[in-house]
Amino acid sequence: MSTLVEKAEVAEGYRAGRTLPLRVELVRQLKRRRTLVMGAVLAVLPFVLVVAFAIGGDPGDDPGDRLTLMDTATASGANFAAVNLFVSAGFLLVIPVALSFGDTIASEASWSSLRYLLAAPVPRARLLWSKLTVALGLSLAAMVLLPVVALAVGTVAYGWGPLQIPTGGALPTGTAAQRLLIVIAYIFVSQLVTAGLAFWLSTKTDAPLGAVGGAVGLTIVGNVLDAVTALGDWRHFLPAHWQFAWADAVQPRPEWGGMIQGTAVSVTYALVLFALAFRGFARKDIVS
Repeated sequence: MSTLVEKAEVAEGYRAGRTLPLRVELVRQLKRRRTLVMGAVLAVLPFVLVVAFAIGGDPGDDPGDRLTLMDTATASGANFAAVNLFVSAGFLLVIPVALSFGDTIASEASWSSLRYLLAAPVPRARLLWSKLTVALGLSLAAMVLLPVVALAVGTVAYGWGPLQIPTGGALPTGTAAQRLLIVIAYIFVSQLVTAGLAFWLSTKTDAPLGAVGGAVGLTIVGNVLDAVTALGDWRHFLPAHWQFAWADAVQPRPEWGGMIQGTAVSVTYALVLFALAFRGFARKDIVS
């Protein structure tokens, strides 16, 4: 149906770029229950960790051979924010990304509203760009929400101070804030692979949970493969291998090599997956 409309004579005053405004799509997504629930989960996590530390005691009290970032969680609000990112980057932050991207096109198909959107007429490329832009914005917002809430909660609970480094030394509060921004940016980039997977799968299925679950499942598979040391240097081609490279940014002298390689791998995979989504959707027969 959409193909016939696209080939028909364009009506006077019609502008493809004005269809499906970003503001309309953003409002729609913000009102979704899954968006509100996921935001609430991320906002509550810092409070849960504060309670856990209050019940279990200072994490640095446990004897051990090596001090880790977790052991410095209660040193300051900055440390607490860094620990929240550390415990969430591997899985929890994957969920809002997979939801935001996997629910884009598949949800419209499951509601049988996709063909009516395209018959509006909203060009297919315009539809995908609008969905993609809003999903990127929501994913970034989720990754900013967690450390901001954690920094506020941690400052109230443990005080405002420098970021204590497990290997020794500390970063002044101003420097620590800049480094945390770098960490957030890197985590966002590293999650683009999950975003690309979910987005591509969303154009292939009418089941949103299938797209979301498939993206999360493949991300977990990547983490498992990275744990197989027998793969040797082949693991360097896995995005999961570089997901915690951001730890190099919270050092007295940051190392950028790991983050640069991780960024290159993640962006490459993401661009390929996004391109496959656009190419496949442009040729797809829309029946729902």
